[in-house]
Amino acid sequence: MADDHEHWWRGRRGEWLVLAQVALIGLVFFGPRTVFGQPTWSFPFAGVCPIIGGLLMVAGGILLLAGLVKLGRGLTPLPYPKDGAQLVETGPFALVRHPMYSGGLVLGLGWALCVQGWLTVGYVVALFLFLDRKSAREEKWLEEKYATYGDYQRRVRKLVPFVY
Repeated sequence: MADDHEHWWRGRRGEWLVLAQVALIGLVFFGPRTVFGQPTWSFPFAGVCPIIGGLLMVAGGILLLAGLVKLGRGLTPLPYPKDGAQLVETGPFALVRHPMYSGGLVLGLGWALCVQGWLTVGYVVALFLFLDRKSAREEKWLEEKYATYGDYQRRVRKLVPFVY
């Protein structure tokens, strides 16, 4: 009989969480930006939004890529920790515990400002709430695997540096 980890559809390592995350990311970048005929943006400084958005996209992309690179061989698309991986607490992981999630959120917010869509901002908020819950599940697995994870949690914020 096959091991439970071989049956991805059971979601024991967070497979369904990854699929939901991909769907939300798709909404951020490809979803409707406004509700049927409503204006896309009524922000008083709409002219600077694309500039600020572009800067946020670059910053978020750098944070996301730095997290990917720093994880190296420990990288997995699933929230369940990879066998044999080491706990990483340096580089972008010294800034936030989930730099790839944080970077993706900043990138998404930058995109929302660039396209000036209120619904896109809402999708980013939904993605934040989802990643907060997903990371909570991921952290339970990390606590089980790494004895020092609790100390790391107390020192480093989860998704927003110095705040949350």
